[in-house]
This record gives sequence, structure tokens and C-alpha cells, in this order.
Amino acid sequence: MTDPNFQEIHDFLVGLAQQAGPKIASANPSTVDTKKNSSDLVTETDKAVEDLISSSCRSAYPDYAFLGEETSTSGRLTASPTFVVDPIDGTTNFVHAHAYISISLAFVRNFKPEVGVVYNPFTQHLYTAIKGQGAYLTAPKVPTSFPVAGQNVESTYERRKLPLRSPPPPLPDLSHALVAVEYGNERSGNNWESKIGTFNALGRAKTENGGAMVQSVRSLGSAALNCCSVARGDIDVYWEGGCWAWDVAAGWIIVEEAGGMMVGGNQGEWEPKVDGRRYLVVRAGAGKEVVEEFWSKTQELLVTHHTCRVRQRKPSIGQQQKRPVVILVAKLRADDSSFSHSYGGDGLAYTTQFTADPPGPQHHHNICTVN
Repeated sequence: MTDPNFQEIHDFLVGLAQQAGPKIASANPSTVDTKKNSSDLVTETDKAVEDLISSSCRSAYPDYAFLGEETSTSGRLTASPTFVVDPIDGTTNFVHAHAYISISLAFVRNFKPEVGVVYNPFTQHLYTAIKGQGAYLTAPKVPTSFPVAGQNVESTYERRKLPLRSPPPPLPDLSHALVAVEYGNERSGNNWESKIGTFNALGRAKTENGGAMVQSVRSLGSAALNCCSVARGDIDVYWEGGCWAWDVAAGWIIVEEAGGMMVGGNQGEWEPKVDGRRYLVVRAGAGKEVVEEFWSKTQELLVTHHTCRVRQRKPSIGQQQKRPVVILVAKLRADDSSFSHSYGGDGLAYTTQFTADPPGPQHHHNICTVN
């Protein structure tokens, strides 16, 4: 396999984003389904846009892998060159006609994002980055006056290097910060309690049990655009636990090329995984002291869901194949990072492999539907 041409891939992904954008902007999301619960939504537009993007990627680059939100079963990356795609990042916003949504397209190789494209089709803000070449925002130029009545308005676009303020102002501590966080769709259990406790610690006065007293908190609904806001410099810090590689891969390279930092959501995670599902994103101009201060305010560890791989053995002769749902609960010892469990029933046998990240004595739950 020849080395990838980053500029060619960048131009290809920009073209895909601009092709898919009008389909999203003109859509009426009348068919809305839920995945995990009522806060985890998917529309026919999500699926149609991913179909368009995946077919285009496979046609243009048949040797590259594809990882998309609507078609992935594991959310796990490999070292292979991979297109990592979220067709609509911010589906809940999309359903409610709130224009903070994006198409997130990334090229990842050896677990490192190398090209990123994030496009909001409603505002026509296009964020792009290529490894080693900086990050940019291309957007309609804001007019300096209102048009004369009856006059046609033609948009002109300008391309600006990120961050928008150069040099970026320093961020001495969290009390000077505008912070982005998200509720996510896990509304119970360890991660939910960790988030609520951390939100409380961030907003609480410094005189009240060591609060950070950040200037304010925003929950905007698109991980990719949150990353881009950090890259721009108008959000100082973004903390996330529970999203997926397709939510952050494109924003990751945009943040790094804009001089920001991507670290883990838990204390000490200086080298996070793209598919690690917990992240702390900090803008250019903020030092490691801000990262360490934020980590000191987090309440409990964020625990990512482990992968469930189901291997099905051949059913007994004459046995009708069924689709059982296997619900397993395990408590890991402090040094455990994985375990296996076998389930047999209805003449079928299944083996599931779990990986806990981070390892430790948390309760881990997994629900596996056998396809």
C-alpha cells in the first residue's frame, strides 16, 4: 500500500462534506428512532448521509477501512488507514432544529488522526486540518452593513488560521475559563455520577470545599464542534466522557494543529487513545497546570464501556436460531483489565470477551445482542 496523500484525502473529504451538507440542511427529520434510550437518537438522514459517505470512501479508497457511527458494532479502531465518520454529530440538536450540528470526517492511521474535516451545513463553517500544516476555518464573511431592501446578497468566504487570536491569550487557571461539558446519553451509573459531581465542583465557589468557580459552563451538543471551538479559542476547555472515536477524531487533529492539547478525561492520562471515549481538550495558551487543576476537580473515574465480541457456535441440528439478549454483570479486581464469560442456552453457545478501561474494582455491565 502506498503512503497516503494527505492533501488529496483532505480535498476529497471537504468535497464529501459539501456534498452531504445540503442533504442535512434541507432535511425534515420526521423519522426519529432511539438506540440506547430516549436521549440517544438516530434519523433516516443520519443513515442516508453515512451511506453516501461510506460508499464514496470505499469507491475512492478501496484499501482503506471505514468506521462510522451508524454502521460500527464495536467503535474500535485498528492501526489500518481508516476513515472515521459521524454523519451528523449532534443528532438531538438536528431533531430539534437547533443549528449546532456537524459532519465529522477524519483520516486516522496507526491510531493517530492525520486529516480532519468538520462542517456545519447550517452556518457553512468548515474546519480543516492536515498533520503538520495547521488548522483553518473557512466561513462566510460577515457583512459590515445590512443590505439595501431588494438587493441580492452574495456570500463571500474567508479562510483563517486557527486559533483566531494570535498569539492566544494565556489561561492562568480555571477561574478564567469558559468550559464545555455534555450530559451524554448515559443517565445513571458511575459516569453519570462522575459528571454531575464534576459539574458541581467546576461551578462551586473556591471558598466552598475547593470549587473551581469557572466563569461559566456550556453544553452545546456536538463533540466535534466543541473541539473546533477549543481550536478557535472561544471555548477554553472541553471535558467529555462517553462519546466515540467518530465524535472526536476530526476535531482531535484540528485542535492539535491549532496548538491545543488532547489529553484523557481521567487524571494522569497524558496520552489518550482516539477510541478511549474520555477526553480533556484544552486550547492553545493554556498550560499543563490547567489540565492538572481540572483533573483535581473530577469526581470518580470515568469508566468507558468495554467491547463485547460475540462468537457464535453452530446450533444443534433442528434447533431454530434465535437472537437472545445476554446481560452480564461482573466486578473486576483492582488488577483486572479483562475477563471472559460463556453463555449457553437454546442449543446455542456464546463467548463474550470484555475489556475494562481503566482496570479497577468498578462494576461493569454489558448487554450483547447476538446478530
